[in-house]
Parts: sequence; structure tokens; C-alpha cells
Amino acid sequence: MTQLDPAYAGTWRFDPGHTRIGFNARHAMVTKVRGAFNDVEGTVHIDAEDMGKCSVEMTVKVASVDTRNADRDQHLRTNDFFDAPKYPNIVFRSTRIDQVDENSFIVNGELTIKETTREIAVPLEFTGVETDPFGNLRAGFEGSRRIDRREYGVSWNKALDSGGVLVSERILLEFEISAIKDAKDGAGAA
Repeated sequence: MTQLDPAYAGTWRFDPGHTRIGFNARHAMVTKVRGAFNDVEGTVHIDAEDMGKCSVEMTVKVASVDTRNADRDQHLRTNDFFDAPKYPNIVFRSTRIDQVDENSFIVNGELTIKETTREIAVPLEFTGVETDPFGNLRAGFEGSRRIDRREYGVSWNKALDSGGVLVSERILLEFEISAIKDAKDGAGAA
């Protein structure tokens, strides 16, 4: 595989204003509901010489869920779904990162929702690196992964007359990450 550019080595922090951790689910079997978590923190550690030392960590504040509908958002925060007061965070920690093509990676790790941890593999595309107008070295990553929400104790539903359900069990997680290299690692605003 392609060697990572040594200039990329170091710690990169998610830029919450330009990062989207989203999801979509089927509603009433006929349409999709999309949402995102507005409060996200994360880091990417790059070791240009050893992919085995690269890592990703991310924490999502459940209470920041936003589907553009206040009643639905409040319902998602209850015990029917995420139980935000009892389980305030969704956490992902990588266990291994594999490069599968020049700009494609599989980030394997542990996803924890409502104190249930499961191994998942998230395909991520590296979209590039650029210095922004403020002197920050910025990298982009995009990807998605489908999970079964019931495996994490998020199982509320209502049966439909047609035999279907109101909310799909399979949820598509969406990752659009903008990360800024820590200034102490040799790049960034002064």
C-alpha cells in the first residue's frame, strides 16, 4: 500500500463545526428520516511509518441529536431510544486501521451505545489535505456503515397495519469528518 506522507504524522482533532456524524432510518417503510449529532469530539492519530499505531476515537453527545423535528428529537433522547440522561455518550474507539487502497481505509473498532459495545468496521475514504485560510492543516474523511440498532438496545418500534414497522431496525451511520492537525505537531494556526 501507499506510504502515508510523513507530514501527516501526529494528532488531528475533529473540527465540530465542519464534521457531521449522521444517520438515516426508514420511517413507515416508505421514506427516510435523517439526523445528526451536533456535539461531536474526536481525534485521529497518524503514524506515517506504522499503520498499526494509527487510531481514531470519537465521542458523540446523545442529547445533541437533531432530526429537524423537536418532538422526534425529544423522543430519541428518551429510554425508548437512546436514554440520554442515563447514557449521555456514544463512543467509538478503533482497534485497527487497514489501508485497502491509496485513499481508502477500513477502520475497525468498538462502537458503544447504551453501554453495549460491538465490533464494527467502517470504510472511510480519505478526501484530501489542505491548508485553510487560517493556516490550519485540515484533512477530510467520509464513509458510512449500516448497523442494526436492536443490537445496542435501541429497539422501540410500532407495528404498521401492512405488517411492517414504523422505524427500520437497520440504520445507516454517516461520517463526514474534517480534522485539523494539532499545531504542536508542526502545522496549524500560530
